This record gives sequence, C-alpha cells and structure tokens, in this order.
Amino acid sequence: MTVRKAPTDPRSKSGTLSLRRVAIDTYRENVAYMHRQCENYRAEGFQALAKVEITANGKRILAVLNVVDDVALVAPGELGLSEEAISTLGLEDGAAVSVCHAEPPASMDAVRRKIEGERLTADDLMAIARDIAERRYAKMEIAAFLVASGQTGLDRDEVMNLTRAMVAQGERLHWPGDLVADKHCIGGLPGNRTSMLVVPIVAAHGMLIPKTSSRAITSPSGTADTMEVLAHVELSPEHLSEVVSRERGALIWGGTANLAPVDDILISVERPLGVDYPGQMVASILSKKMAAGSTHLIIDIPVGPTAKVRHMRDALALRKLFEYVADRLGLFLQVIITDGRQPVGQGIGPVLEARDVMRVLQNESEAPVDLRQKALRLAGRVIEFDPDVRGGDGFDIARDILDSGRAHDKMQQIIAAQGQQKERFVPGSLVLEVPAPTSGTVIGIDNYQMARIARLAGAPMDKGAGVDLLKKLGEQVKQGEPLYRIHATFAADFGFAKAQVESDSGYRVGRSDQVPAVFAEF
Repeated sequence: MTVRKAPTDPRSKSGTLSLRRVAIDTYRENVAYMHRQCENYRAEGFQALAKVEITANGKRILAVLNVVDDVALVAPGELGLSEEAISTLGLEDGAAVSVCHAEPPASMDAVRRKIEGERLTADDLMAIARDIAERRYAKMEIAAFLVASGQTGLDRDEVMNLTRAMVAQGERLHWPGDLVADKHCIGGLPGNRTSMLVVPIVAAHGMLIPKTSSRAITSPSGTADTMEVLAHVELSPEHLSEVVSRERGALIWGGTANLAPVDDILISVERPLGVDYPGQMVASILSKKMAAGSTHLIIDIPVGPTAKVRHMRDALALRKLFEYVADRLGLFLQVIITDGRQPVGQGIGPVLEARDVMRVLQNESEAPVDLRQKALRLAGRVIEFDPDVRGGDGFDIARDILDSGRAHDKMQQIIAAQGQQKERFVPGSLVLEVPAPTSGTVIGIDNYQMARIARLAGAPMDKGAGVDLLKKLGEQVKQGEPLYRIHATFAADFGFAKAQVESDSGYRVGRSDQVPAVFAEF
C-alpha cells in the first residue's frame, strides 16, 4: 500500500483551498469532501452533512459536506468535489476555491407547513423549486417535501403552481409553427415502448414531434434508456435543434437540455424511494412537456389490476387533474385510458424492448401485435392534431406509414442524426426459463412483479438484462412450458431475480373465463 504524504496547506491568507477532483458519482447532488485536520474545517466549525457554499472565479455552488480522515482521498488544505459538483463548477484540479457556511433554505418553512397538512401558495412552491434548483436542499430535505406532498396531497391549484415553478427554473425550447406534438405515458406498464414507434410515424407524416423522455424511475427501462441502445440520447439543445429541423422528430433524454431541472432532481430522490405520487407525477410530466416546447399532447393512462392506476375512477380523476392543469397553462391535451392488464410487447428491459420496436418498424412476423396496435392508435390520435386530417382518419394514415416502411426509414434517419450507438448491446448471457406450474390459460400477469424481476436482473443499468415474455393473457399453456425467460449479465443480479421468481413468478394460470376484462377507451 502506498501512503500519500499530506501536502503543505496551500491556502493563502484569504482562506482559500486547493480544489481536488474526487471521482465519485453522487447523481444529481453536489458533494464536497474536507479533511478533519484542515484548518478551515476547525476554524469555521463545519459539521458532516452541513450545506456549504463554494466559490471560485465568480462561480458559486452549494454542496453537502462530507468529512474524511484519509489524506489519500483529500488532504488538509484541499477541498474535494464529486463528479456532479466538478461538472457544475467547471474547474480543474488545483484551482483556488473558498468555502463558507451556506444559508439554510428559507423555503424549508413551507415544507414544514406542508408536512403539517397546510396548503402551499404559488410563492411557497416557487421558492421551494428555486431552492431545489440552486441545490440548497439536501436529498433528505427533498424526500421530506416529496413524501409530505404525497401523503397530505396537492390540490389541483398546488399542482398547477408547482408545474409553473418547475418550468421557471430551467430552459425552454421554442420551435417554429403553432403545432408541436408529443405523447407521454404515465408509466407502470413494462415494455410499453410506443413512443419509439409514434415518433417516427408522426415525423414521417411531416408533423413536428421532438420527444424528450425521462430515464426509468421505478421501471426496468424508460424510453431514453431503450433508445440509448440504438442512438445517443444526451444531446445539447443545439444538436437537438439540428436533428428536429432536419428530421421533424427526435427521441432524447430531457436531462441534458436543462429542461425543468427541478424534475430531474426530484426524480433522483423518487427513484430510490420508489414513490411516484399523482400530483408530483402530473407536475413532472407537464413541466417537462412545456419546457420542451410542446403545444399538443396525448397522455396515455393504462388501467389494470397491477398497473400504476388500478381503477377506472382513479384514471378519470387523474385525467381531470391533467386537463385542469394543462388548460390553465395553455397546453392542448387529450388523455386516453388504455389497457393496462399486462406488459406491452414481449421484452422488458432496454435491449429486449429495442428489439421489439425494430421488429414492429420492419414489419416482421415476430413483431408483438399488441405493441404495434397500441402504437398505431396513439400515433393516429397525434396525427389527428393536424388540422388537415379529418377526425377518425389518423389510424389509417399511421398504418399506411408503418406498412410502407416510411416509419422505419424515418427512425433510421433519426438514429443517424442523433448519432448511432457504437456499442453493441445484447441480451444477458445468464438465462433462466420460468415454467408454467400447471396446464391452463394465462389469466394474470403482474406488471409490478415482472418489472421487479427485470430490475433485479439488472435493468436498466445493465441494458442486456430483463425479461422476455413467451406467453400473454388468454394464451393456453401446458405444465412445464416456459412462460418467460430472464436475462442477466452478472451472477449476483441473476441470483436476486431467481430468488424473486421462486417467491412469486408473477404469472397466474387458470380457466379461460377468469381472464380479467379490458378497461380502455380505444
């Protein structure tokens, strides 16, 4: 073991420290590291997990302070910064920085009032969003706000004001013309990669559809995670503008364009908590869409026994909330309630979902029929935003575009414009086939359980991990016949997924008359 000698304290009389890059990914949180024997640490009375303000060359960031005792990590006289903080500050190793106590966020008083069940004003929510954007909140404080908002509830005006506040903290994209289309699903349905079909179909029709998507929050893959199998999704606003002006459409991750950045920070806390409350969800979706410059939007709400929304009354209430907020923010919106009884398509996980998408675009015989049909109906509804298209004609137009190969050609053009993915991703080599326990009809597929198995297998971080469905609702199976196949790359993930299957396979086999009814508007 090599012991690194602590350097002489390089601080000047002004109390500056020498910046040191600490290669730790703290995901959406600025973290600073200071040695316990640093004179600054003792003189200022800093404490671990305190918020500090770091300044250099006229730039300022806020960070959570971690105290270390190992000079190999950070020596006295140095200030270490995480990858996120280094990127935000934009300085190199050795730069002179100063550190002081950060003022507590004044908006925490509003969070405490929300915890007690009070209604927050527009000014309260704007202050909270501003402080979160400026990194004045630690993740535990953000978690307090999220849980308080979920447990005590946000009324419709609070959701509207939170949406406005989130949009105000970042950039807004502006596109030519009066019609910028988009489509979004609220989630909770594994394999539901309709956006990757809707975008090339609608763009091939000639409408503008710059699709900004999120990465997975509680699912095995988000649209951005799956599209990343095929193309680069982290585009600058300038690059995005070039792609859309040339191809009329794009499929990117919205985080790099600084669109409603508060939403990305909230998601970074929602993900490990596994929460996605309705009010926060509406604000999250609509703030991103407004920031992305969308004017016309289709919202897909799947309803089913194990979907995110399980009862029609809840879907109708959520639709009213979407419509109320969108109307007051000047966004033309239609909400469609769809079949959420089971996963859409065959694959769950980035590589397997990308395979399904390409099979549909290439009109292959193995293409999942449910994914194709749902995408066509959604694309048809988007196309009907076009004032030159008569209501009811959208589906036929979308089908003609797909069947003719124009949608596939457009997808290839979008991939090339965004930058084709050079790394080749394949399904994980560790494979487990899960057999039917008895003969009969598939009468239940638990969306939550299948998503959990795919995540335990490694998705979405491991793009080749996931679940390949071999049987769907209503299909006949024989005892011992495979229901689905698990793919994993790492033995530990494979073991976690296998143990989960042994606890609950996620499938139910019974009589054909036990298949649940469809709740959908298509």
